[in-house]
Amino acid sequence: MTGQAAGVIWPSASPPPADPALAWELQDIGELPRVRAELRRHAIARPADHVRPGGEAAADLRDQLILALDEMASNALRHGAGRVRAVVRLTPAAYLIEVSDQAITAPPSPAVERDPSEGGLGLYLIAEMSTAHGWYVNAGYKHVWALLPRR
Repeated sequence: MTGQAAGVIWPSASPPPADPALAWELQDIGELPRVRAELRRHAIARPADHVRPGGEAAADLRDQLILALDEMASNALRHGAGRVRAVVRLTPAAYLIEVSDQAITAPPSPAVERDPSEGGLGLYLIAEMSTAHGWYVNAGYKHVWALLPRR
């Protein structure tokens, strides 16, 4: 995949409006197990509306939600700068995952021509799972987001 094609995967765009749900201020990768556990508890307490197209059950959706948040937050903690904030919100039909950091000149960059064994394919995975995704800069923060359908 070329660098230009990688830019298409993570376009510069604002997310749709969504209701507040869960938020975390993060400083270290070591905090992610706690975040995953909190998100898992929340997702179990509020199960998916029903089975998604293709037969995916609520447990699969929950696992995808946790995976996407984990990938996005770990990217921000590893490659971003400054304060990192992760938020999961609800739209009428999807979970909106949004992670922000202060690396405003560093857009999300999917790995290009990298051996899969070296990692770095999380953004491709999130793009595949989501119905929409993007990033934007606002008030000194880069916001990277993805919509995962709930039904």
